[in-house]
Amino acid sequence: MELNKRQETILQIVKDNGPITGEQIADRLNLTRATLRPDLAILTMAGYLDARPRVGYFYTGKTGTQLLTENLKKIYVKDYQSIPVVVNENVSVYDAIVTMFLEDVGTLFVVDANSYLVGVLSRKDLLRASIGKQELSTLPVNIIMTRMPNITTCEKDDPLIGVAKDLIHKQIDSVPVVRKTDNGDLEVTGRITKTNVTKAFVALADEY
Repeated sequence: MELNKRQETILQIVKDNGPITGEQIADRLNLTRATLRPDLAILTMAGYLDARPRVGYFYTGKTGTQLLTENLKKIYVKDYQSIPVVVNENVSVYDAIVTMFLEDVGTLFVVDANSYLVGVLSRKDLLRASIGKQELSTLPVNIIMTRMPNITTCEKDDPLIGVAKDLIHKQIDSVPVVRKTDNGDLEVTGRITKTNVTKAFVALADEY
């Protein structure tokens, strides 16, 4: 977040004199309390200042990098997840290729007859099958998919930064967002892709 000159001045006043009331800050700047209120609100919401009733404002001591890191940890999967693209485990590899092309995605999530997650299909999986001599229209995807438990998943309340690390470290394009049933099965409720993560980081960068 880029501060304007007045906000930087307010920050320095609070650093040097805190805790200090809004009225006292306004007096030092020869401004009214109403004029100062938006700047104090911005500095407080951004985390540079904290305020306590009947005490005043004080400097939190946090740098811009520290505040950015804290805000990254407050972004959750549910804030940026998108709609998943799923196929049944018995569909053919050919149909899966068509679905991936039409939906313009890099990963398909494979579910069983009860709509529970059983596998994942990547572009590499489908490309590998296409290069072989198998008949793609009769080859079911459950033959070539990556199966549980070798699937990375996440839940809607997980921090997005953790999923981003998984995408990088495991070199995958997408992670299914799941909900665990009482029986331990996984229902696919969304997906997180590299694009979702990029959108989140761009939004945070715009804010700062």
